[in-house]
Amino acid sequence: IRNGGQAYLECGKPNNGGTKIFSVSGDVEKPGNYEIPLGTPFSKLLELAGGVRKGRTLKAVIPGGSSSPVLTAELMMDCTMDYDSIAKAGSMLGSGAVIVMDDSRCMVKSLLRLAYFYAHESCGQCTPCREGTGWMHRVIERIVNGQGRAEDLDLLNSVADNIQGRTICALGDAAAMPVRAMIKNFKPEFVHMIEHKTALVPAAA
Repeated sequence: IRNGGQAYLECGKPNNGGTKIFSVSGDVEKPGNYEIPLGTPFSKLLELAGGVRKGRTLKAVIPGGSSSPVLTAELMMDCTMDYDSIAKAGSMLGSGAVIVMDDSRCMVKSLLRLAYFYAHESCGQCTPCREGTGWMHRVIERIVNGQGRAEDLDLLNSVADNIQGRTICALGDAAAMPVRAMIKNFKPEFVHMIEHKTALVPAAA
């Protein structure tokens, strides 16, 4: 306010001016809220949060809250924290709630937690969301319980496709996008759990 709007815009980068508060949680040494200029490299934000916990390896990042598509570590480390960069990588900056995941995380079990949340939060007004969120949760739970079927991944993508863009509010989209992104970016983990009835990640959290 003291320096004016133009000075604030110049804190960021073209088309992404100003600063944003990022709430960093998950597998970091110093979870918390960090205000940085838009366009700051993700690696710098991770450094501010103390790096990945216990010196483990970064595996994945959900960059904009639980509804935003997950990105692999390789994609995320090439990103800057602004709307254009994250969108180009295939996700959304969203609320700025950054969830960091290290190499101890099983992505199938992580998706199960997200799917449970959205199934629980659905108000039930729209049929695609009411039926679809519960359906996705049950299928993922079946996979985690060692009862997965070869066709389950196609089924999950189909259900997600029939939810996204077909509900009054955005919760349907929020439930569908994590499912599609997890399967797209970490498909080998899902296939392994279906075929071997156990997590690909040893002692997965």
